[in-house]
Amino acid sequence: MAGTVKRRLGAGHAKSQRGTEESLLVKWLLIGVALLFCLVFLLLPLLNVFAQAFSKGWSTYVGALTHPDSWAAIKLTLLVAAITVPLNVLFGLAAAWCIAKFEFRGKALLITLIDLPFSVSPVVAGLMFVVLFGAQGFFGPWLDEHGIKIIFAVPGIVLATIFVTFPFVARELIPVMQAAGNDQEQAALTLGANGWQTFCHVTLPSVKWGLIYGVILCNARAMGEYGAVSVVSGHIIGRTSTMPLQVEQLYQNANTAGAFAVASLLAMLALVTLAVKTILEWKQNREFALAQQATLAEGGDAPFLARQESK
Repeated sequence: MAGTVKRRLGAGHAKSQRGTEESLLVKWLLIGVALLFCLVFLLLPLLNVFAQAFSKGWSTYVGALTHPDSWAAIKLTLLVAAITVPLNVLFGLAAAWCIAKFEFRGKALLITLIDLPFSVSPVVAGLMFVVLFGAQGFFGPWLDEHGIKIIFAVPGIVLATIFVTFPFVARELIPVMQAAGNDQEQAALTLGANGWQTFCHVTLPSVKWGLIYGVILCNARAMGEYGAVSVVSGHIIGRTSTMPLQVEQLYQNANTAGAFAVASLLAMLALVTLAVKTILEWKQNREFALAQQATLAEGGDAPFLARQESK
């Protein structure tokens, strides 16, 4: 009877495996389609950017990047990223800590507001800031009286970039903090640590990979943002033109080599971001695998230790 049941179970397991496995032809066909898509829509355009950038020689490439207007766009892009990323880190940590560690009314509304930039077009976001802070906007007359310029200036670019990038850090940290739970923080508080010590020595180390990953995504979006920045910047060459805007302006002025040179720099920054992201994911998976091995090793030694204690 037992043998009959085992044979039936084995046959059922084999049948379920055959039902979930695809044939070799279908598998390789799907892999080929995926590789072809990546080749046509990702790799070839990327290679074409670098080919066009170096089409007129190294001197032309360097000259395009060191041109005063291009250099001003590069510096402005780095400045905006340097302001935006730390502010988003502070907001992301505070929002994730609040959402993951506490229960309160309006929690669902706060999560919805954090996701708002994902659903609102960047152009609409830029127009929103123009309506608020423009010369004819809600705060425009007051700002003009006090000599404060936001739209068509660096503060407007920073505000628009913060709006489109602030979900990244928070969205990476919230699930990590929720998975970590409150046990470690409660233990630290019980042992006499204050709130700041608990946050620095317990919470931050447990969410470091999520924080770093969110910073990388936030920085990549901040340097590559076009829509919202295009609306609030005014396209003032040499003053409010970031690298994506500089690419457009050079291309419209028939300076193809210069446009692709600046675009290649953006592409290299994107590739560096992707490489750092891949390395961090590998390190995170490696640490997780080592932790699992250590846990299994401790579990494997438990019966032996129990026998030794019984003797």
